Amino acid sequence: MYVSYFLQFLSWYSKKEDEWTKREDREYATYLDNLANQKDECNELLVQVEKSLAILRDLSQEYQRVSHKTNSLHVVSEKLLADQSRLIKVRDEISERLNHFRSLDRITQALDTVTLSVHSPNLESALDQLNEHIRYHKAHTEFKDSWSYVARYEATLSRLLSLMVSQVLSGLTSASSQAVATSASHYPRFQSAANSIRPIVALLEARTSVSSEYEDALTECQQCYVSVRESLIGPSVRKTMSELAWKGGYDHCSHMRSACAFLIHVSQDEHRLYHQFFDRQTDVFNKYLESLCTCLYDTTRPMVIHMKYLESLAELCSILRLEMLQEHVSNNREALSAFGNIAERLLQDVQERLIFRTYMYLKTDIAEYKPSPGDLAYPEKLHMMQSLNEQERSALSESRSSLVSVGSATSQEVAKINTAPYNMSEGSPADLHGMWYPPVRRTLVCLSRMYRCVERPIFQGIAQEALTLCMENVQQATNQISANKSALDGEMFQIKHLLILREQIAPFQVDFTIKSMSLDFSKTKTAAIQLINKKSRLFSLSSNNALLEFLLEGSPEVREQWLDSRKDVDRSLKASCESFIGHATRHLMGAQFMMTVDKAENWTLKETLHEQPWVKAEILAELVQSATKSIKTNLTGLQTTMKLYLANRDTEFILYRPIKNNVIGCFTRLQHLIFSGGYTQEEQSLIGCPTPEQVSILLSSVSLVAPSP
Repeated sequence: MYVSYFLQFLSWYSKKEDEWTKREDREYATYLDNLANQKDECNELLVQVEKSLAILRDLSQEYQRVSHKTNSLHVVSEKLLADQSRLIKVRDEISERLNHFRSLDRITQALDTVTLSVHSPNLESALDQLNEHIRYHKAHTEFKDSWSYVARYEATLSRLLSLMVSQVLSGLTSASSQAVATSASHYPRFQSAANSIRPIVALLEARTSVSSEYEDALTECQQCYVSVRESLIGPSVRKTMSELAWKGGYDHCSHMRSACAFLIHVSQDEHRLYHQFFDRQTDVFNKYLESLCTCLYDTTRPMVIHMKYLESLAELCSILRLEMLQEHVSNNREALSAFGNIAERLLQDVQERLIFRTYMYLKTDIAEYKPSPGDLAYPEKLHMMQSLNEQERSALSESRSSLVSVGSATSQEVAKINTAPYNMSEGSPADLHGMWYPPVRRTLVCLSRMYRCVERPIFQGIAQEALTLCMENVQQATNQISANKSALDGEMFQIKHLLILREQIAPFQVDFTIKSMSLDFSKTKTAAIQLINKKSRLFSLSSNNALLEFLLEGSPEVREQWLDSRKDVDRSLKASCESFIGHATRHLMGAQFMMTVDKAENWTLKETLHEQPWVKAEILAELVQSATKSIKTNLTGLQTTMKLYLANRDTEFILYRPIKNNVIGCFTRLQHLIFSGGYTQEEQSLIGCPTPEQVSILLSSVSLVAPSP
């Protein structure tokens, strides 16, 4: 019984346990059911996807078939288009090539029917087509009959160019005929003709780089123009030049200015008219202008080669070089280049004549100049100038030549021969250039005229020779004045004019140095003497042949020597100043004093000098007294002479300073000889040689005083 109950309990408990389990697992069971449902749905979805993929695979296969067919059609279409483009290109090429062959008949027909003329609007296009056809056939010579077509096209082009040239010539001839028929100016007629001719010429000028035929046609047009203009104005230009030459008479400079002004005006008018027809100025037009301007050379050159006066030749050089070439030609080179060439040729002839006459002038009027007594009347001429009244001085001052340089105080010091200012600005009558020695005045006038008329190297050579000849003539005049008057007057005359030369050549902005070439025959002389001594080896066959040695060793040598005119003047001035200083010192001290001091200084035994009879104390005292008296007597005259000749206080003082130093030095030398010669105190007192300070005081009492700085 209990067992059954227990079994029932177990059964009941099992049922309850199942209920409890179900109740507890209900959530999970529900979730599991949901998962099962979702699995079924997914299975159904997969079935649907498989069906869709199958349908898509079918569609893809259909698309591939359709796409393949479409691509095939596209390729075929592209091939057809490519074939079409190629055929079109071939057609165009064939048409283009055929055009180069067919155009000939079309252009020829247009020329024959006068459809194409020089005034036709399609003339420019026809010229371009002809150029293109000719260039094409020349580039494709492998084509059949290419050279034949080149010749035919060129003949057609030549025919067309001939028509253009004929039209230009017709227009120019018509304008020339109208200008001759009327008395008015012919320039308006040609300016009117330029309106119709200029377009034709412009077509030719724009194509000169394409073919030489255009250049030839343009040149022919220019020659036609030049020929017409030459026949129209050439005779009138030559006639006018002849009339100007006749009216000029002996006034060559006026004739030159008038003739040049006329040709400049004609050249400028012709240049302006030419550029109304043509753009570029060529040699054809330049030669035409030169032919017009050549009449200036033809009418003037015979006049130039017979001119003798330097003034006229120099003025002609200035007119041609400064007024014409520099002022006119350089400012309008294009229009006046032809005139400039003729003026340059004429200038060279004038310069050549000027140089020739200058050398003749230097020879006859400077080198061979024979001074008159009035030219050498020094110091009388200077005294006469000092006696002039103020009015006469003013009149002479106004007549000064332009040669005198304003403010030129550049001379060098005479004492050192490198810093002496010989300033002529003080305006002393003695410095008026009319009182200068004629060769000096002529030399400076000649150089001043040549300075701007010839090239600098030529001027340097002329200046070198002119200054050399001038200094030689001044030296000759110095010798004559020294012989007729005194050595001091001669030397002051030379110093005065050398200072003038040096100051007046200072403003010339040129180098006075030139190179001189000479042959040195000293080796030739030595070789000739050796040849005479080697007569036995004259025809020797060995290497020591005397004649061969003479030829090798006796050739003269070429030596270069640089000549400087400025330095030559300075050297001459230095030598003149030194000579004057020496003469002035002897003039103040006395010749006996100088000789005695020089002899005493050369005496070997100075201790026994006082025992010699020619230097006794009494004799030396007499020499000192004589020298002192001579200084007091002659110093004023020396100063007056220096003032009279130099007319410049600075220069007078500079030249006087070494004289003063020499005088003090002479007394100093004597004093030294007295101290070393064994003279007693009584003898020294008897001699009475002044000290340098005393001599300086003596000289200062009557000497020039240095101007204050």
